[in-house]
Amino acid sequence: MAEVSVYEAKTHLSRLLLRVAAGEDIVIAKSGKPVARLVPYSSKKRRVFGGDEGLFQIPDDFDETPDDLVALFEGDDAVS
Repeated sequence: MAEVSVYEAKTHLSRLLLRVAAGEDIVIAKSGKPVARLVPYSSKKRRVFGGDEGLFQIPDDFDETPDDLVALFEGDDAVS
């Protein structure tokens, strides 16, 4: 990863953008400390419905809430 100063970035932005478009990452530093990074732009890929199928399982009791927890939400003092 290349590092350039703020001055170099301002002076040679067009050249830096060509390098970034070719896939290079460039760090912009101010007083020797990195403050920004130029990276190639990539548009977000379209999500595919069902793309995570098989990565996890929902347990059978997923929608069952214990009575004592329901009582806490409903403000009941007496828990059965």
